[in-house]
Parts: sequence; structure tokens; C-alpha cells
Amino acid sequence: MSLIDLLAALEFEWPWAFLLLPLPLALLYRRSAETPARVAPQMPLYETAMELGIGETQGDVKPSRWKSIAMFLAWSLICVATMRPSYIGAQIDIPLSGRDLMIAVDISPSMEEVDMELNGSQATRLAVVKNVVSDFIAARAGDRVGLILFGSQPYVQSPLSFDTVTANTLLQEAYLGMAGQATAIGDAITLGVKRLRERPEQSRVLVLLSDGANTAGDIPPEKAAQLAQQANIKIYTIGIGADEMLKRSFFGSRKVNPSADLDEAMLTTIADVTDGQYFRARSTEELHNIYGLISALEPVEQEVRSYRPSKALYFWFLSLAVALFFSTLLVEQVIRLSKKLRFTQGANS
Repeated sequence: MSLIDLLAALEFEWPWAFLLLPLPLALLYRRSAETPARVAPQMPLYETAMELGIGETQGDVKPSRWKSIAMFLAWSLICVATMRPSYIGAQIDIPLSGRDLMIAVDISPSMEEVDMELNGSQATRLAVVKNVVSDFIAARAGDRVGLILFGSQPYVQSPLSFDTVTANTLLQEAYLGMAGQATAIGDAITLGVKRLRERPEQSRVLVLLSDGANTAGDIPPEKAAQLAQQANIKIYTIGIGADEMLKRSFFGSRKVNPSADLDEAMLTTIADVTDGQYFRARSTEELHNIYGLISALEPVEQEVRSYRPSKALYFWFLSLAVALFFSTLLVEQVIRLSKKLRFTQGANS
């Protein structure tokens, strides 16, 4: 940032305090005008010693001049601090009302199945999900986005917030099996309901992605869906995995269904109970299209409130003024002691 930009970003709460700047000069002028013309008693000892060169050194500084300049500078800093300067940052937009969107992703070991393509190469289901969901989260600026990862048990990887960048980062750090070896879909929905119902009642949405059936957990998925429906939470479910793939073995290649364990009936029921929708993703392209469709069904809120963060700076100017004031007094005392020492040494010699 250039100096011009920095100055343009400054604001003063009490700019009229700048009128106090010439006050010391006015007081000094009045004092000099009121001083009576008196004849002071002369004490020529010091002047005589200086005329004789006793204790005189080259480069003596007149304390009165530099002290006046330093004190006036300290007073100027105090005046600036009194003006209450603040640095006004760049404009930040905050949506007035965004959706509360929780994304639940299955990270059980079955997501390691390599039956999809990513950028022209074979990839695991989880790698494809990270790629597609990452774009989906980035496009949700304006919504509070949260992330739930689940296997044998669910946990909140990223709480609901407007910080989509952090949610995306935490999604990329997920790895297979970190939540257990089974699939607790009912518990994942229940955790999503618990977090979403704490939010103001607006548009609460849960997007759940899985490649299997409910094989763990304490709460059946259908019961969890009823809890979501009572909390006015809409659930979009996505079943991921190809319908067929070639398996090579010692006896040759054969076609298999890698999604044989996918419980589409259960995922459809969950969506229907909550007034959501079930989608089937057999490829990366289909998954992209599904998240694009969900974005169209649940558009991002556009109404925003703007503000510019403010940071008070008066403390810095006040601190500099105090430091300059005491430094001036200290230097003045050092000069006086130095001159006194030189005078004593000259008188003794």
C-alpha cells in the first residue's frame, strides 16, 4: 500500500482538535509580552569562565532550541492523538440471510473403490468427491457451510460458518477410515440435525453423500429423517459409485457391480420424508451435474450488508508523544551534567 492510499484510509473522529496545535506558541508569546523589564543581578563567574575558554568544547548544542523543537513535536503528536485517528480497512460484504448448509460425506473404506475417472485417469470415489464438492463449497459464498465426515461414527470437521475456504481445506485433509470402518448414516443425519436446528429458522439444508448402506450407529436413518423433518431440515441424498467395472483376476476379467451395497431405497426414503431429493452419481460428470442442480434448487442469497473494519491509532501517537517527552528530559539532564562536569574540571585546572 502506497503512502497516498494509507493517508486516504485514515479518518479522524475529532478533527477540530487540530486547532490546539498553535496553543503553545500563543502561550509563549503572551508570556514574553507580560515579562517585566527587570535588571537581574549579574553572576559573571560562569560567563567569565567561558570567555577564558574554561570547559568550552566544540559543537556545544543550545538546549533551548532543540528542546523547544522536541516539545513542540510531542505536542503535535498529542494533538493528532486527540483527533482520534482510525485506519479504515477494505469493504467487507456479509450476507443478511444465507442458508445453513451442512455437507455430510461418507469416508468409510468403501470410498477407496477405484471405479470413477478424474482428469482422464482412474480415481477413488473419495478423490472425485473432494474435487467436485470443493467447487460446490467455493460457490456457496453467502451461505453458512459446515462439513460432517462419517464412518462408524460422525463428527463435525468444520462448523457452520461463512468461511468456505477453511471448510474446503478441511475437506481436502480428510482421509479414508479416519472415522471408522463402517457406515453410520443415521447418526450422521442426527448430528446434522443437531447442528442445523441451533441456527435461526431459515433454509436449513443437509446434503448427504454415501456409497453404501447403514451398517453402524444407534439411530436408524428413517428415524433420523423424521427428526430432520420435524426441525424443518431438507435433505438431499446422493448415492455414489459406478454400476459396473472390470475386475481382473488370475482367471481373466469379469464385470462386477461395485455399488452392490448401495442402499438406494433408504437414501430415497430419507429425501422423500424431508421434502428433499435423491440423486444417483455413477460418474464424475454426473456428480458435477448433481451439485449444480442442488445449487439451482438452493440458490445463494444475494442481499448483503457492507462494512469497513476500523482500527484505532491514537494509542500509537500518544505513546510516541510520551516517549519523546521523557527522552527530551533525559537528554537535557545528561547535557547539564556534562557541562557541569566540564566546568568543574576547568576550574580545578
